[in-house]
Amino acid sequence: MTTYLDFEKPIAELESKISELRHLPNSGDVDIADEVSRLQDKVQKQIRATYAKLTPWQRVQVARHAERPHAQRYIDRLIADYQPLSGDRAFGEDAAIVGGIGRLGGRSVVVIGQQKGDDTDSRIKHNFGMPRPEGYRKAQRLMRLADRFGVPVVTLVDTPGAYPGLDAEARGQAEAIASSIDTCLSLGVPLVSVIIGEGGSGGALAIASADRVYMLENSVYSVITPEGCASILWRSNANTQDAAEAMKVTAADLKRLEVIDEVIPEPMGGAHRNADETVDLVGKVIGEALAELSKLDPDALRRHRQDKFLAMGKKGL
Repeated sequence: MTTYLDFEKPIAELESKISELRHLPNSGDVDIADEVSRLQDKVQKQIRATYAKLTPWQRVQVARHAERPHAQRYIDRLIADYQPLSGDRAFGEDAAIVGGIGRLGGRSVVVIGQQKGDDTDSRIKHNFGMPRPEGYRKAQRLMRLADRFGVPVVTLVDTPGAYPGLDAEARGQAEAIASSIDTCLSLGVPLVSVIIGEGGSGGALAIASADRVYMLENSVYSVITPEGCASILWRSNANTQDAAEAMKVTAADLKRLEVIDEVIPEPMGGAHRNADETVDLVGKVIGEALAELSKLDPDALRRHRQDKFLAMGKKGL
């Protein structure tokens, strides 16, 4: 059953009518097939019109859509001979970060993703995609493994942010994130990151300090959630939409600001309406990026990656 967002109400009404018509007996007075076809055309036009003018807050809602493909969906479809790896070898396993080694288009890769889960039970298991320190230390372990064997790294970012609980802070959340960023920047192998949903704060940057950073068209990337920003600046969630607009969280904004490298287009109506097409397109983009980056030696990769992020900090000076 499709879940509709608030601004998709006209689409929901049209698709509800189509569903009703399909359950009606054909009396001969009305050609149901023709009417369904007419309404389907109308649905496509309505989706196209709606998604052509999404506000930043509406894109946040699309990025969080429950049916949007999450990291494990990408891994299952794109990575052949996938061997998952678990644990940080220091404290334990964190299901919010999944990862392992496999082949992408015949090329060996280490893949790391933040997994939100697809239903209530799996969301609880994966802590809604919010990693604890052991998750980031697992990511570091996998990145160092890739570096040791000369295998490129692919990261799939989808988190509202690192877990802010007392247990996470007690185990060194800030240090784990900082060390993960440092590990990203020190790799001598290609590192490609794709923000597939939410890219929240240091929780996202910890695995997205990459040679190439891509965003899906309806994903978002920000230092804090719009709700968090509104509660700080306006002391009210009533200004969440204003915060989303002011923060420049969308892929188009961040491409213009040169924070990311490219925007990956989504099928009409968002990734949740055609998950497989979205995943395949992301895989194609990653494959092309790895082919280009594989031509660079380790020192050049480190230098270009570090210069890229240092340049971002200098632009505002």
